[in-house]
Amino acid sequence: MRVLVLVCMLSVIHPATTRGEDVVVKVLVGNRLPEEGGPANPDASPLTNPFGVDFDSSGNLIIVELEGGRVHRLDTNGHLTKFAGDGSRTYTGDGGPAANATFNAMHNLAIAKSDDIYIADSWNNCIRKIDAKTGIITTFAGTGESGFSGDGGPSDEATFTYVMCITFSPDERYLDIADINNHRVRRIDMATNIVTTIAGNGEKGVPTDGAIAMESPLVDPRAVTSDEEGNVYILERGGHALRVVSPDGRIRTIAGTGKQGFHDGPAMQAMFGAPKHLCRGPEGVLFIADDQNQAIRKYDPHSQTVTTILGRGHGDPDIRLKNPHGVTFANDRLYVVDMGHDRILTVE
Repeated sequence: MRVLVLVCMLSVIHPATTRGEDVVVKVLVGNRLPEEGGPANPDASPLTNPFGVDFDSSGNLIIVELEGGRVHRLDTNGHLTKFAGDGSRTYTGDGGPAANATFNAMHNLAIAKSDDIYIADSWNNCIRKIDAKTGIITTFAGTGESGFSGDGGPSDEATFTYVMCITFSPDERYLDIADINNHRVRRIDMATNIVTTIAGNGEKGVPTDGAIAMESPLVDPRAVTSDEEGNVYILERGGHALRVVSPDGRIRTIAGTGKQGFHDGPAMQAMFGAPKHLCRGPEGVLFIADDQNQAIRKYDPHSQTVTTILGRGHGDPDIRLKNPHGVTFANDRLYVVDMGHDRILTVE
């Protein structure tokens, strides 16, 4: 049975290259659609609503699913295997092998240099950790209960309300958390496991440019990332905007009008449609999974512009995205989680 399953998986994991004016797109896991030049009756994808991907030090791509409730590993030979989660939407398995654990709506993950895997177990209101050496899973942050508490204390005693995105700072000193329904961005010091809030006062609203981030409202921080200079970038889904907290602790909007729409150009005139995730790329650019616009956008801090690199006829006009939820830049290419089509794309 194990061999049969592997063969089925391999049949849908294949490079399918298409060229656009500016980019080369490959289907890494899943299929091209018939309207993209793919087969009329494609094999079923082995993924069910994938949401996030990251790489370990061996070059394996780790994939988490929202609806599927599973964690997969795509090795460098193209073999896909499930190594955690059984598909049920529960909260079990701590203290045992990750293979026996269950999750509830994983939204993304972050892999440390040690290869320990941290997972945003969103509807369980916590962050799970899979130890790279032992394969044992534990709850690293959160109690499983929804709420807001624990700042100044250990991460496993704090409470969160929908952990939507987690990202390491470039030096891995911090793990930043988009605590969406608490309207806050939280931070865990990886040396002490102490939790603090770095943006948001718990109120829902649009922050004033130049205000102190911790004293300001946020609409709904959906994703977060940071750079080597200590800037923390916050993507707001319902706020349709990109904001930054500078090292002095002050916040300002750097892209998006705050109204839903689709428009490229000067960043403050750009419009987004419920963007879901972001990541840093070369030279400080930010890639954004613009969910409702079915597009991948790029914010350039040097020109202060927003452009569309894939979707809606851009980049590769054949590609049709459906609710892209994750973006990760690695190996000189962008990895796109095309959630609605149960596939992973690469963009070069």
